[in-house]
Amino acid sequence: MHPRIPLAFLAARAHCWLMVNLSSTRTPRSLSAELHSSRDSFWKMPNQRYADGEMVMGRWPGSVLYYEVQVTSYDDVSHLYTVKYKDGTELALRESDIRSQSSFKHRKSQSSSSSPSRRSTSRSRSRSRSPGRAGKGRRRSSSQGREHKDDKKKTIQETNLALLKPSENNARRYNGEPDSTERNDTSIILEHKLKPDLDIKRVLEQYSLHPIKEKKKEEIYPEKKIFETTKTIEKTSSKTKELEFGGRIGTFALILFLPATVLHLLTMCEQDDPSLLNFPPPLPALENLWEARVFGIFLLWFFLQALFYLLPIGKVVEGLPLSNGRKLQYRINGFYAFMMTAAAIGILLYFQVELHYLYDHFMQFAVSAAVFSMGLSIYLYIRSLKAPEEELAPGGNSGYFVYDFFTGHELNPRIGSFDLKYFCELRPGLIGWVVINFAMLLAEMKIHNQSMPSLSMILVNSFQLLYVVDALWNEEAVLTTMDITHDGFGFMLAFGDLVWVPFVYSLQALYLVSHPTAISWPVAAAITILNCIGYYIFRSANSQKNNFRRNPSDPKLANLKFIPTATGKGLLVTGWWGFVRHPNYLGDIIMALAWSLPCGFNHILPYFYVIYFICLLVHREARDEHHCKQKYGLAWERYCQRVPYRIFPYIY
Repeated sequence: MHPRIPLAFLAARAHCWLMVNLSSTRTPRSLSAELHSSRDSFWKMPNQRYADGEMVMGRWPGSVLYYEVQVTSYDDVSHLYTVKYKDGTELALRESDIRSQSSFKHRKSQSSSSSPSRRSTSRSRSRSRSPGRAGKGRRRSSSQGREHKDDKKKTIQETNLALLKPSENNARRYNGEPDSTERNDTSIILEHKLKPDLDIKRVLEQYSLHPIKEKKKEEIYPEKKIFETTKTIEKTSSKTKELEFGGRIGTFALILFLPATVLHLLTMCEQDDPSLLNFPPPLPALENLWEARVFGIFLLWFFLQALFYLLPIGKVVEGLPLSNGRKLQYRINGFYAFMMTAAAIGILLYFQVELHYLYDHFMQFAVSAAVFSMGLSIYLYIRSLKAPEEELAPGGNSGYFVYDFFTGHELNPRIGSFDLKYFCELRPGLIGWVVINFAMLLAEMKIHNQSMPSLSMILVNSFQLLYVVDALWNEEAVLTTMDITHDGFGFMLAFGDLVWVPFVYSLQALYLVSHPTAISWPVAAAITILNCIGYYIFRSANSQKNNFRRNPSDPKLANLKFIPTATGKGLLVTGWWGFVRHPNYLGDIIMALAWSLPCGFNHILPYFYVIYFICLLVHREARDEHHCKQKYGLAWERYCQRVPYRIFPYIY
């Protein structure tokens, strides 16, 4: 015995250790060995109690049930264990939520004493009054009270052991999967979300037990919290292990390749014959690439949209929970910003401001936007170095400068309440896309001395205007996209939002200015029908998903079937989402084709957008698949079996 530790202290510590391990069977020799081991561990005070790769029992968040998990890593800063469940779900748990497997062994010698059949008398007698009180005129001795508490512990533990039986049904249960493949009863979300507590409650009622301590700590979840998002404790300081986009080399190449691609496409559009055989096109002169006045106009445009964003109009909504459980607030006023921009354009036209100036200096505007996006990306990375660990993006925390600079190191960079990523996602680039298209329409009329724009230009402007207005009208839906919830704000999104979207997506309108294409009214009608089909698929699929996420118990959605998951959410297997896994991508691609068809078939350049968009959505679909498989586990595998096609039915 250590000379500085009194005997009473060690005795009290041993007594507490015995109470915790009451449910397991111990021999005197093993008990003594474990007591000495516990005493030794007291002196060493290790940070990590459970080793990596060790099989332990982890408590499922929000319940009292323990499941067999494997320890994958331990974080010394947050003191959280990352554990992996059998279905592949990974969570970060506190040490208090983890117990060794030995503490869950059956007590064969005493299990018969807890048999329900031998306690039917007390069960029937206690239903008429509180089960935690003794009968009137009768006092219970302290030994009887202790025996009653021991029975309660054994009953609860045997219930847990029955639920932890390693069988297929139990594996489905903690994955949030029902015994059947699919159901259309929306109450199943409550059933699977509260299943652990309901199972314990049912057993306690059956055996007339009242969990007084558990009741004090946590009430059974009220009905108003049914559809609250399950608070999944994530590892706040986890490093990005799987690098995308080709890793460090691939992201470095993209930083150089993307601006060069924009420059090449715009240069090709200015050629009389924009054929692939004319590669490479002649490089423009330096004075055609940069002008300070153009850069000033771009800054004016950016800060004007920022002013519209800060106006106190529109509702304020909460985003999805972050890794620390906090929800950020966002002001939904993108459509109002679009209307105010349209009014500003109308005022400029009233005072006879020539908007075709945008067409005359289009290359300089693109270079100005690229320079600004690079400066913004540098600022974002520098400020992210001081951001707390829990505010870093899960996909941009690799520790490699080039990779984190490209993908975005900080998830939601904000200046006060001004969210930089959310603002750039829809405002300056998307609204700027419509303004550029309108300027190209005016330039076509002036260059070709037309009193009316061509039918092809009208179709391109109308189709893309509908797309932008739809995005701004349904602005709240962007809060659930991967760009907001997973990707950080770095060069990838900054360049994509401010340069790629307005200057590449308007390629069809720019092409038609220099290469007018005449189409007949029947052809125009057919292209319009194709665009309407794509838009209908795109909008109805997104609306179906968003409405189901917002209120799964909506009677209008009663006909939809879904597969429940361990997160409390459901995977739709009927409607558009039972047709293919990403029907919104299918509608997007159909619309992209309709935008290119008015340009004719003389050159492939106007079809760059649809070719690029297919590649983009196929890559994004692969990222979605990987993310959903990690998030939903076996439930996602069952969903993939139910819906085998990803984007194109019967093809891919």
